[in-house]
Parts: sequence; structure tokens; C-alpha cells
Amino acid sequence: MRRRTFFGSALTGLLALRSKAWGHPAGAASTGGDIPKRVFGKTGEKLTIVGQAGGRYPMISFEDAKAVTLRAYELGVNYFDNAHSYWSGRSEEVYGEVLPAFRKEVFVTTKTVDRTREGAAKELEISLKRLKMDYVDLWQIHSVSRMEDVDRIFAPGGAIEAFEEAKRSGKTRFIGFTGHTDPHVHMEMLKRYDQFDTILMPLNPADPSYLSFEQIVLPEAVRQGLGIQGMKSLANAKLLQSFSVEDCIQYVLSLPIHCLTMGATTLGQIEDDVRIAKRFAALEEPQMAELRERARRLAGPELEDWKRGPERAGMDPAGAEIHG
Repeated sequence: MRRRTFFGSALTGLLALRSKAWGHPAGAASTGGDIPKRVFGKTGEKLTIVGQAGGRYPMISFEDAKAVTLRAYELGVNYFDNAHSYWSGRSEEVYGEVLPAFRKEVFVTTKTVDRTREGAAKELEISLKRLKMDYVDLWQIHSVSRMEDVDRIFAPGGAIEAFEEAKRSGKTRFIGFTGHTDPHVHMEMLKRYDQFDTILMPLNPADPSYLSFEQIVLPEAVRQGLGIQGMKSLANAKLLQSFSVEDCIQYVLSLPIHCLTMGATTLGQIEDDVRIAKRFAALEEPQMAELRERARRLAGPELEDWKRGPERAGMDPAGAEIHG
């Protein structure tokens, strides 16, 4: 494939960035069998390298979701991802039933898809009530997918004003944004605003072959010192036709990120995620390249159907600009 040389050199650069993002080559300190932790970029917080998310809780019962959340905490997970829109608010209610008892020990995130100051602020108030908390550790502008979203967020009366006010008032400690559709939209968000604390993006072995967040966004996120979260490491389980869960988790955690959000829906899944995290050792360049090469035959819009199609003028399938 004609981009093989590019991917190899890009990987070398990303692995060089890894020590910068993690702060030291090993990246994750672990004692007494604990889940390794990394300093979450400029926030200074120490998060477990894997976290539990509420996005898949609609697949199970409320009581089972509570049990998974509690088990994650019992196993040592301190990073809990959520969003106002998940399960029409019930995912936040699950956290509200479990996590307030351990509030000082956990890092809780939520998100809003509202692009206006007034609407986003209202959603945060509702989220805090569901979570039974006075504040969240991280509030994120959720699912930024189009350039039109960026324009609305930063327009007068846009959502960024609610985020700045929430941070000033102590309703959130940190602010960031998420998205999985177009890496160029992420780059525009980073260009427009330099006060984000964090970023959340999809990363997996197939990503470099199609509209790649790893190649386009990740180096800039590292340069800005952001707390970097990964998601979709299994490509919504589609990669499991050719890869193990451990292959996928190891690949993403070997990139210069700080934590990976996982969507466990059973006690066994969260226990597996934690077991893999505890024995994690960063992969070297040849191992990363081999996983990327294996994923290449699966890569593209059918696998990563959350990304926009390759019809963008002037773009090759990996999302790199074509010159000449």
C-alpha cells in the first residue's frame, strides 16, 4: 500500500511523543497489582488507564448497570465516563446511585450535545441532579461532527460560554470536547480555542488507514498538553473478528494517550478490561506496525461507520490531504 512508508515514519514520531505525553517512557506506574495510572495531561489528575463508560448501559438492566459500575470501582477503576444523552439520562442516574459514596476517589465526566449557552447550561444542571453531585470533574462538548458545529459552539451565545462559566463557578473542574466523525473538525476545534483541558477521540489499529485521528489529531493534542482519552478501541466489537480484546487495548494504550474508556456491560467484561490493564506493557514500533498492517484489510467506512464518508474533495481514504 502506498502509505506504508508514511505510516512507518508517522509511527516513529508518535512513539517519540509517547514519553512526552506520559512524562516518562514507562508511562504508567503500578504498585501492588493496582491498575496503572497516568497523569491526565495538563489537569494533573492521575487516572487509571482504563475507565468505565455509561454509553452501552441501554443494553442491560438498571440494576445490572449499577452492578457493573460498582464492580469497576471495587476493581480500582477511578475514571467514569458518561453523557447527558446516554439512555435518555438513565446512565447518569446509574452513576448517581453508585458513585456519590466514593466521590473523592473517582473522576466523573459527562457531556452535552447542545451547542448554545442556555441549552448547555440547562443540560449540566440536569446532569448534576441525575448524578447527585455538586460538580463533575470533566464536562465535554459532545460529538462535535461538522464544521457547522464548531461555528455554533463559538458563536455569540454559543456553548463555549456555558463551559467557561461552569468552570469559573466550580460546576466542572475541567472542560474538553469529543467527536468521532471527522479528525479535521477536531483540528478546527483546537485551532479556534486554546483553553481546552482534554480531548476524546476514536483510536484503534484500523484508524490509521481511514480518516485517521491518530495521524491527524493525536500529535497536536500531545503538543498542547491535553488530557487525551481514547474510545472505540474495539471498533464497536467489529475488530474482534481478527483481533483479541487485549490486542486492541494494548495498541491504543501504547499510543501517547492517558486513558481509554471502555463500555463494559457485564461483570466479566469489566474484570477482563482491568486484568488486561494490569498486565499492560507498551508495544514497540514493530509490534504496533504489525497490528496496523493486520487491520488494514478491514479498515474503511464499513468498519468505522461513525466516520464521515471518503467523499471529501482533496482527501485520500486516510484523510490526508492530496497535493499535486
